Amino acid sequence: MTSITLERKQCLVAGDGNLPVNMAKSAQENGFEVVCISLSGDNYKELKKYCSKVVSFGPGQVNSITKFLKEENIKQLTFLGKVSKTMLVKRPKLERRAIEMIKEMHKMNDDAVMLKIIEEMESIGITILDQTIFIKNLMVQSGVLTKLAPSEAQKADIEYGFEIAKQMGGLDIGQSVVMKDRMIMAIEAIEGTDRCIKRGCKLARRKNAIVVKVSKPAQDKRFDIPAVGLKTIKTMKKYGANVLALESGETIIVDAKKMIEFANKNNIIIVAV
Repeated sequence: MTSITLERKQCLVAGDGNLPVNMAKSAQENGFEVVCISLSGDNYKELKKYCSKVVSFGPGQVNSITKFLKEENIKQLTFLGKVSKTMLVKRPKLERRAIEMIKEMHKMNDDAVMLKIIEEMESIGITILDQTIFIKNLMVQSGVLTKLAPSEAQKADIEYGFEIAKQMGGLDIGQSVVMKDRMIMAIEAIEGTDRCIKRGCKLARRKNAIVVKVSKPAQDKRFDIPAVGLKTIKTMKKYGANVLALESGETIIVDAKKMIEFANKNNIIIVAV
């Protein structure tokens, strides 16, 4: 994937958050034209600053999305931003091809859904790119990012949490766990990282919880690369987690400067292992 020749015109399928905006900005600054399919309204205005065109679809509008891609003569596409399966409940419009795809699938876990979507895109001549191609500078490197470093007891929790999170990732359940005193408080499922943090911290009595986030053991870099940002660290502060451990070289960190400043101000540790 790293040796691929990039087309001047790129398509971005954008979910929630600032990550898709970062990609669009980086691509534009490097001379690429980006057209965007927005699956979420929270970053629509920001995306318009860096994309030549932004259209809004629900995740079940497969026929409409395919038609748009063909009209724009798209050859390469990047998926970025959280697109939870709960969106299918919130925006339930399912076009004919989406219903057919669901019927064709034997299970509805994240990997299976994404691989089916990729298969559909490839059938019309579109290559799905590694999510990091335009944002490699956002991949976190090994080390302690904050002024405070984890204690020996916290390191033990991180090590155990890392092991459990990898096992859960291997089962395609989730990529994050919340720990306290060598006990698992919560495992991420369909609700996403922030709600997992909330649930785990409540069980940890809102004090001294540790959040561990890793990549899946056989991570497909075309989708679902773990990412954290300012919202994650603010959720930790609100509910009482004081350590965030990430997998180095495999995790995207968005708005790193703001995130680290907030962590230092609130005595939260961020470490990449």
